[in-house]
Amino acid sequence: MTDIERNLPEFDPRFVQLRHWANSVVENLPSYAPDNEAAAVFIDWQVVTGDASARRYFRASYLDQSFIVMDAPPPQAALDSFITIAAMLQASGLHSPQIFAEQPNAGFLLLEDLGETLLQSLLAVDRGQWLFDQISPLLAVMADKTATDGLPIYSASCLQAELDLLPQWFGQRHLGVSFSPSQQADWQYLCDQLITSAMAQPQVFVHRDFHSCNLHQLPDGSVGIIDFQDAVLGPLSYDLVSWLWDRYITWPRSELEAWIEQARLVVAPTIGAGQWLRQCEFMALQRNLKIIGIFARLHYRDNKQGYLAMAPRFIDYVLELLPRYPEFGPASDWLVPWLQAR
Repeated sequence: MTDIERNLPEFDPRFVQLRHWANSVVENLPSYAPDNEAAAVFIDWQVVTGDASARRYFRASYLDQSFIVMDAPPPQAALDSFITIAAMLQASGLHSPQIFAEQPNAGFLLLEDLGETLLQSLLAVDRGQWLFDQISPLLAVMADKTATDGLPIYSASCLQAELDLLPQWFGQRHLGVSFSPSQQADWQYLCDQLITSAMAQPQVFVHRDFHSCNLHQLPDGSVGIIDFQDAVLGPLSYDLVSWLWDRYITWPRSELEAWIEQARLVVAPTIGAGQWLRQCEFMALQRNLKIIGIFARLHYRDNKQGYLAMAPRFIDYVLELLPRYPEFGPASDWLVPWLQAR
């Protein structure tokens, strides 16, 4: 019995269907041997740690070459987005996984395996600059050269809906408290400032989940990008702050400011340094407040137990950023102890 058979019972109909489909499209593979090994099939199936969605990923071998097989249960929209955006990234010179075979109606993809070296595994305080030098060119290409035609717009209403996850899921569901009418007004005032700042930025290709678990160190030293199917047309600073305010490491304030300025010189040279720092920190607040709400929702609604345990780092990010901007008004005064109750 293989590892996959121990982890997934044979009555899992989607896996049975997925494995049958993968074996039926081996002729699409660069290692396909049509003659004496025509009967070869995928072997050594392994579960690959997935993301917060319903998608599943498996690593399997064909003729000693490794591939990734994606199972993305319908609806089809997310799979269509993956296919389209993979092509956009490749067209701009970035390395997204090559797609060898697809069956969108079923939700199956056969992909290039980018390997097991995530940038997460390379995170270390003394590697911060080296890592930033690896990802800075990617940010520049996504901002300047990656097409945005047909991408959903990261609108003000989308940004607001994300922020509203905090009071709904972290406040009401996790802490058991709701905003008073005056607190709701304060909260909306804060949200309005964050959203106005985001919408005032140049709107570019935004990966939307650009962090160390979605970036691979490839054998040739370049960086591969995954989990990009939710890309949007949105604020220039969003992917930068996704990297800087990471879920696994907290970078020193001095280095954050240095990297924000380094990025400005590449992606936003016409924006003043002070304005760019402010835009990045406002964007970081929006994203970190959203993440706290999402982690609570994943815990309580989706029964994904590991996420809420990661919320304290993002709470600390918010607690560090809020006092820097008195213009946020009274919300800062009561949000700090409210979040500290965590």
